[in-house]
Amino acid sequence: MCLGIPAKVLEVNDNIALVDYGGGVKKKVDCSLVPDIKPGEYVIVHAGAIIERISKEDYEETMKILMELLKYSK
Repeated sequence: MCLGIPAKVLEVNDNIALVDYGGGVKKKVDCSLVPDIKPGEYVIVHAGAIIERISKEDYEETMKILMELLKYSK
């Protein structure tokens, strides 16, 4: 199963973006598939690459669902 994870873009340097997955988890990912990514935007990351830009509302709703799923997986 493949899963894209929502994240907030913190920094962009060339084709590498530093993203925050929430809860302080930060990673460097490739942003060459989605042009003109800027800090402050919300994205979906899959396999170490940004694959889509999303709205803040979509990010918040998806994170809410993921946190709910995590709560029941313990």
